[in-house]
Amino acid sequence: MLPFALPIFPLPTVVLFPNVFLPLHIFEPRYRQMVAESLAGDRIIGMVLLKPGYDDDYDGAPPVYPTGCSGLITHAEQLEDGKYNLVLRGLEKFTIQSEDAPAAGRLYRSAVIAPLDDGMRDGERDELRHERKRLQQLLTPLFHDTLSHYLPDAMPDEDLVNALAQYLEFAPVEKLALLERHGALARCRSMVELLEMKAMAAGTGSREPGTVH
Repeated sequence: MLPFALPIFPLPTVVLFPNVFLPLHIFEPRYRQMVAESLAGDRIIGMVLLKPGYDDDYDGAPPVYPTGCSGLITHAEQLEDGKYNLVLRGLEKFTIQSEDAPAAGRLYRSAVIAPLDDGMRDGERDELRHERKRLQQLLTPLFHDTLSHYLPDAMPDEDLVNALAQYLEFAPVEKLALLERHGALARCRSMVELLEMKAMAAGTGSREPGTVH
């Protein structure tokens, strides 16, 4: 169950997905404060994507897309200079309902949020298994038969779909569109369509429609 309000961490290129891990290096003073206070509390922060044009007000409160994903700090290392290395595990999707007014002494942004259902509907698991195979067939040539090394066959379908959505080199707004889809089945189908379109645009079915980094 998510709290009513979350500290939010807006970034221009990062989209977090449920049950996927994300390493972060925290260096700005406002986000160091956010991490310190989160570690002293429930260890949950909200990852959101900055809208284009954020450079004009980066040090203030540039606009963000409303859909995000909460993350639990599962590992935190504070460095000698006060910076942090973190690992987040994606928890739940949410939508921002409003942003809190800046509190005295608080440097980071905070938002009132509402959780978004991302669970599987009845009867979708068999369909997801089929769509997973289509997705893997598209990706196998790109990995030179090492896909199972990065994403083992034993990985649950939902986790595999979310991991690929996060780690494949899609544009940030494409990743956000995948996050916005309801559940792993819709997300998997959208990813298949996206990869097929990229392959068609490249003129071949095997020329780098996405890679894992």
